[in-house]
Amino acid sequence: MNIEITKDFIEQLTQGINQQNAKVVGELLRDLHPADIAELFDELNTKEQSFVMDLLENETSADVILELEEEDRKKLLQTFTAKEIAEEVINEMDTDDAVDIINELSDRKKDEVIAQLEDQEHAKEIVDLLRYDEDTAGGLMGKELIKVNKDWSVITAVKQMRKQAEDFEEVYSIYVVDDDNKLLGLLSLKRLLTTPANTKVADVYNDKIQFVKTYTSDMEVAKVMEKYDLYEVPVVDELMQLVGVITVDDVLDVIREEAEENYQLAAGITQNVDGDDNIWKLTKARLPWLMIGMFGGLGAASIMSGFEEALEKFTILLMFVPLIQSTAGNVGIQSSAIVVQGLANGSIKGGIWHRLMKEFLLGLMNGLGIAMVVLLITHFVFGTTYYVSMTICVALVAVIINAAIIGTFIPIFLSKKGIDPAVSTGPFITTSNDILGVFIYFSIAKIILGF
Repeated sequence: MNIEITKDFIEQLTQGINQQNAKVVGELLRDLHPADIAELFDELNTKEQSFVMDLLENETSADVILELEEEDRKKLLQTFTAKEIAEEVINEMDTDDAVDIINELSDRKKDEVIAQLEDQEHAKEIVDLLRYDEDTAGGLMGKELIKVNKDWSVITAVKQMRKQAEDFEEVYSIYVVDDDNKLLGLLSLKRLLTTPANTKVADVYNDKIQFVKTYTSDMEVAKVMEKYDLYEVPVVDELMQLVGVITVDDVLDVIREEAEENYQLAAGITQNVDGDDNIWKLTKARLPWLMIGMFGGLGAASIMSGFEEALEKFTILLMFVPLIQSTAGNVGIQSSAIVVQGLANGSIKGGIWHRLMKEFLLGLMNGLGIAMVVLLITHFVFGTTYYVSMTICVALVAVIINAAIIGTFIPIFLSKKGIDPAVSTGPFITTSNDILGVFIYFSIAKIILGF
């Protein structure tokens, strides 16, 4: 059932909470999805959120907590005791989600929560997952999976699968292992249903299977799942033993977080921040690149001061400095954005010289196209002399080619050095191209105009 969350709905909810009317609040929330309830929490204070959580079933409240933003979740969990977190939250979650929540707790609270877990098997699996880095396949995977032994008959496999799947919400794949728990392949549900009961699993499973190692990076996992259109991918250790599985929802979170981080880096924000963060944190994230941009502007001004005598004679050149800088900045950002995206999805092919030559030719074509328009406008609209118009046009072509090459080379260079190439876009490219663009502009003007 789809409930529309309107202003009146929120007013009724807050009124019910303020009156401590559990019946009214329960009725309002009964048909809402956990994601909608989490969205409503933006309108409630922590005390009101706690009241709502007390009314929800443990499974629903755990789902709501997963849907909350990290900072909001931390604030809410501070109102829970370790016992409440263990019983009402962690016990209701798959192991991968439980580990994510536990990792957000303080070290002391983390130990207390684990100690309060009554299901020792669940606790053991969580502790096992906590030893992996968060940005690896081991840190992403969950322990909830269905596996069958290659030596079992089909009828035995079905019986064992029923036992394993009792507490699972979804079952995507059936994995085949040997006596040492080594991953061998996949068992198709169709083959399972259409094969005689006494047939061995070894005779019907598919040994063509994609997998990742526990130490595989989260972005590499995402690439594998995207390339092969997988809903989930098994995780094996160094001995090829099946230790977990990663589902597509976990990978979507990784892709979203990476995209947000790259977007902020491209905009010149050095830390992962939200609009609701405090002013000090936002200032620390934004100021470094603004300072670099400031020095870039001072550098451009310093270059212009070196051509002071020429500018007194050809003041018209100053009018087109913004054109040179903005064009160089835009071309550089376009080139670097395409390269960064290509590096991220693995579509960049060929050597660096091939890529630079392609950008050179592309910059030349774009530069000539823009220069032809600028030549007509500067000469017939602004009334500049033929030589001044030619100076501007030649400088534009040179600046565009230079910006395209810089925007291509820097991300590739940074990537080879193990640095996130996303930092090369935005302010970095713009600032460097501003300085070089002004220098190229006035150097060409000096050659053509002879000052």
